Amino acid sequence: MSTTSLAIRTERRGLLEITAEVENAVRGLVRGHPGEPALCTVFVRHTSASLVIQENADPSAARDLEAFLLRLAPDGDPAYTHTAEGPDDMPSHIRAALTATSLGIPIVDGQLALGTWQGIYLWEHRVRAHHRELVVAVT
Repeated sequence: MSTTSLAIRTERRGLLEITAEVENAVRGLVRGHPGEPALCTVFVRHTSASLVIQENADPSAARDLEAFLLRLAPDGDPAYTHTAEGPDDMPSHIRAALTATSLGIPIVDGQLALGTWQGIYLWEHRVRAHHRELVVAVT
């Protein structure tokens, strides 16, 4: 197994496409073995951000996903007791729990086997900018 880390800075809450960054990491990890089938695992090392594979052709899909999760886990709900870091603290954990902290993507002929309209997204659930660390592993 080969691994590397990616440091990603988010600007605000929302989906940030990171397909190119993950593809670059995979190219570096499969160098010398490009024809062997493998699996890429991407893992976000945070509890208030997540990873998803979603449509990357129409930005309205990302906006609609964000709007849906905001309705499902609204900021500032008085029922939340975990609010140490502000009104977006607990909702960000709920959103991360409902999505994923890791993704598995097959590698075929040295490339991520994503579909035509699929992109890899880091989903920032906090309102303000953050530095996020991802681990990319190829097995």
